[in-house]
Amino acid sequence: MSPRPTLNLDRESFLALHWQRKPLFIPGAIEHFKPPVSSHQLAGLALEEHVESRIIEHREGGWQLYHGPFSNADFKRETAWTLLVQAVDHYLPEVAALRQLVDFLPQWRTDDVMVSYAVDGGSVGPHYDNYDVFLLQGEGERLWKLGQFCDASAPLLPHEELRILSLFESQEEFLLRPGDMLYVPPGTAHWGIARGECTTFSIGFRAPRVNDMVSRWADQLLERLDPELFYRDANIESATRPGEIRPRDLERALAQVQAALDQEMDNHWFGELVTEPRYTPATDEDDLAEARALLEEGVAYVALSPESKLAWQQEAGGITVFANGDARQFPPGVLPYLIQLCGEWLLQGDLLAQALDDPGADALLNYLLEAGCIYVE
Repeated sequence: MSPRPTLNLDRESFLALHWQRKPLFIPGAIEHFKPPVSSHQLAGLALEEHVESRIIEHREGGWQLYHGPFSNADFKRETAWTLLVQAVDHYLPEVAALRQLVDFLPQWRTDDVMVSYAVDGGSVGPHYDNYDVFLLQGEGERLWKLGQFCDASAPLLPHEELRILSLFESQEEFLLRPGDMLYVPPGTAHWGIARGECTTFSIGFRAPRVNDMVSRWADQLLERLDPELFYRDANIESATRPGEIRPRDLERALAQVQAALDQEMDNHWFGELVTEPRYTPATDEDDLAEARALLEEGVAYVALSPESKLAWQQEAGGITVFANGDARQFPPGVLPYLIQLCGEWLLQGDLLAQALDDPGADALLNYLLEAGCIYVE
């Protein structure tokens, strides 16, 4: 496992004053920072078919977007361009370790680490995001301009895929050097421009849409509702105007809907939603069988897979574990092992031996293996 990085930040002050509120420039966020991936390694990833990558180029006054996989010839361009590679933390443990910089935030909120490389003047244009992002400077320098607050009404340049602002009102500028960091909350317009060749690590945070949350909650409710439960109107008043839906009819309907909404149900819909992986984990039955055998024989360690989405919630009957969009309940005794695995990404030594001797914890590890959340050595 890669060593845990340290972030020079007053966490409580940041949460009270900046998180989801306003940007924060953190010079020297990581002392003596050595980028865990070079521009050459990044380009190599962008050649792979299973890796999501893009190139954005500013040419002839317009913005062009190209999707990978790329060839070496794609990296030879005459105008300013930027390469973006998504979820680099899924492939390189050293990049995944950067997520631990912000482990004081709920783990289920973390999305992935995107890494970008840009030539001098390269940029993706002025834009805003609907999620929080920490921008950590790797190689070289990048000038970041921060602008106005934006929402869905903000005017955009015409483009089928890029969401580039047609109006950008620069309010602050920060020049980031290796190890510097800039936090940008949702809705804040920002524009990064490379000063010479550079790389940037973007630690992004997922934010489920409210309509998705309502949909998941309603889906779970509908699964529990009796399909033979119908609208009732005993003691109905005599109708005097044919065809009318009367205020009292609506009152009855709304009261019965509210009664259905008020029934008790679990809240597993939320954990399942926020742990759904963007990229479906690859499963190989032979590898899974081998890992199960190793787990039974005794292993040196169990580690959290970089691409996994793992969360849990404590309930009256035990612990509900959410693994890559699935949910399963376990006895309360699994909690120490879950906390260790989520916090340190590693289970080994005496604690691992105890887990393997505990039927509940052993079942948990097998479940996480099946879900693609852990690997064993």
